[in-house]
Amino acid sequence: MAHVLVIGGGVGGLATALLAARHGHTAELFERDTRAPGTALDRDFFGWRRPTVPQAAQPHALLGVARTVLREELPDVYAEMLRLGARERHELDWFDVRPPALPGDEDLVMIQARRIVLESALTTALRAEPGVVVRYGEPVTGLTADSGAGAGASSDVGATGGVRVTGVTTEAGSYAGDLVVDAGGRRGGIERRLGALGCRPPVVERHRTGLAYFCRWYRLPEGMAEGPRRPWAVTGGSFAGCAVFPADSGVFAVTLFVHTADPTRSALLDPAVFERAARTFAPGEAWLALGAEPLSGVLATASLDNRWSALVDERGPVVTGLVPVGDSITHTNPTLAQGTSLALWAARRVARTAHREPGSARYALDHHTWAERVLKPWFDFQVVADAAIGERFATRAGRSGTAREMAALFDCALEDPEVMRARARVRHLAEPPERAYADPAVRARVARWLAARPDYAPGEAGPGREEWEKLTAG
Repeated sequence: MAHVLVIGGGVGGLATALLAARHGHTAELFERDTRAPGTALDRDFFGWRRPTVPQAAQPHALLGVARTVLREELPDVYAEMLRLGARERHELDWFDVRPPALPGDEDLVMIQARRIVLESALTTALRAEPGVVVRYGEPVTGLTADSGAGAGASSDVGATGGVRVTGVTTEAGSYAGDLVVDAGGRRGGIERRLGALGCRPPVVERHRTGLAYFCRWYRLPEGMAEGPRRPWAVTGGSFAGCAVFPADSGVFAVTLFVHTADPTRSALLDPAVFERAARTFAPGEAWLALGAEPLSGVLATASLDNRWSALVDERGPVVTGLVPVGDSITHTNPTLAQGTSLALWAARRVARTAHREPGSARYALDHHTWAERVLKPWFDFQVVADAAIGERFATRAGRSGTAREMAALFDCALEDPEVMRARARVRHLAEPPERAYADPAVRARVARWLAARPDYAPGEAGPGREEWEKLTAG
């Protein structure tokens, strides 16, 4: 078995350390923050300043694949999340009567909870796990390496220049391990640390999204266990969109998103303007009309990108003994809520394979090959989806044939359970879009839906531009 050193105590790092221990390894986790998540969820979520994790206060959703990993590998964590107030929602419960079940429907369940609920549940499990040491307030400052023949021997797979990571350094000292896992995220500085060792740079693919997000948190009125069953899904117009994210313990978030170049963007930081704008969309109006209590101001995030970072280039692994998980390998824009699911997949993969010569070039190459096969297609799907949204918002158009067909599929799914099932299988990463959406039965249903609506045009939800500018102008 291996000794695994994990850089970063976010969801990916916590899950990697815990899963590694559950698979018989030992682990040490290094986190720059001096404190851990607790069970006082509101205090931690709204009062804990986390400048290095700006996404922590934004809405999250755990897709079906994340739920599957938790239930199969970490059932105690899943049970703790439910105890803390997380809720399950089956995609097909959108309809008044759920359609007859088919194989695979059991995977189309979303966990509705704030990110802090998952972090708290993982931390509780880690505290009780033998073989795991969590070092809070001890950020990694560098890497130790062996430049001998072990990493670059001709008998191994792929030349690396002879650099094999053997451990990490902090201000407190050095720590040796069989495998170092970078879970430090896109701002973790791994490129700088590898450069200090003389490694070739990672291969980075980056796509700007051009989207800005504004969210505000609320709590349902006392005595109200849950909000409307619908509408709460994402609703997009030609220049702005709205979504509601039900979470745990009666808490929910309303989110607005616009193009980063939209001149009305800054006005949405005003809570009064934000609420007026949100109420022009069906989901925002339905939930805000309940008289919910605001729990936060308007929280903004923008300048996000879809970023793929590989530690393998045309010459082979750029380093051995170190592999990335979570945002360190694939940072995806939140529109499809893929991030946590992809991080849990990678954490599980590391835990299952860390005993297979983790310092070798073959291990580094195998991890990269797995990521290209399992994670990269969903990254690519995110890029395509965000490009379509960004183009529509930037041009206030989106009536091309392809955009119209895709929008029709999404709108048809709200009325047709079979199309909703296909959409949900893609949404929960159970089936790639090129297969689910190409199904002849699905295509026929969407075609019939469109034929019955000859004047259908996507991007019609929400206010017109003139109304939007008036309400954002105060």
